[in-house]
Amino acid sequence: MKTLETFSRPSVLSRSPAGDPSPAQRYPALTQARISLQQLSAGGWPHCTWWEQRRGAATEGSCSDRERLGIARMLLLLALLTGLALSASGVAAEEETDPSRETLQEIQKKVNDLWQNLLYPVVAGNETDGMTYATCEMKPSSKIDADKPQVTGQVLFRQHYSQGRLEAIFHLDGFPLDDTQSGRAIHIHELGDLSNGCDSTGGHYNPFSVNHPRHPGDFGNFSPKDGKIRKYKPNLFATLFGPYSILGRSVVIHEQEDDMGKGNNKASLENGNAGKRLACCVIGVCNGNLWEEKQFEAADKKKRWLRTRL
Repeated sequence: MKTLETFSRPSVLSRSPAGDPSPAQRYPALTQARISLQQLSAGGWPHCTWWEQRRGAATEGSCSDRERLGIARMLLLLALLTGLALSASGVAAEEETDPSRETLQEIQKKVNDLWQNLLYPVVAGNETDGMTYATCEMKPSSKIDADKPQVTGQVLFRQHYSQGRLEAIFHLDGFPLDDTQSGRAIHIHELGDLSNGCDSTGGHYNPFSVNHPRHPGDFGNFSPKDGKIRKYKPNLFATLFGPYSILGRSVVIHEQEDDMGKGNNKASLENGNAGKRLACCVIGVCNGNLWEEKQFEAADKKKRWLRTRL
């Protein structure tokens, strides 16, 4: 039967020039450690007779269940630590000596490719010169009162695959013409479920478990003019790609202004005390036609604003 010495002495492994076991030596050692543990367990792990022989005990019944359990844990922990140490040192040595090692950016792009192809495939004609487009067709919530604003329009997104920053155009109508409110909050919510109006879209999309207003889809406040919102926002934190993609999630327009996490209560750190949900939509891929159509109006509005500042 194998003893502790079988797998607890990594010094028996020959070393590579860098001082670490080579893969051909490292993995057989781990396999041997596993086999040794299996052999130890064959007769009531670890075997009482074996332990008595090692201790030189005079009586057969002096090996208690608690002792056997403690020894088993010790052997298992030692084997795991030995294997992990050998594996970690070998990987580090291989990375240092491999001149063809991929860069972090290349690895990230491959991961994004996998997610994009498996979960959110780009439809034919959607991608142009690496640019991907998405749209969200805004509708009033079925749960709001009839006297509340009936907001419609689109929220459009585009992002260059896969390292570009997300851009958005907010093209919305239906706000009161004499709206005296300073702003309306717009956020991305976790779910694309409109089965119960906007109330079924869940909370803010918060994949990193941080406080509001640091969620990827915390777009802030928008001030309607003449009942409309026409706004272009670049360099957004959210993304269309990878495991944190906003595709399939929802955009929600709230009744109140976002307090940007400064409300001194729990709700402020969750949703900015933005109030009821007026309208919402589900984000999906599209071609670039809508973006091309709406961007000129948003750009003209920005140019007019700049001219008034001169």
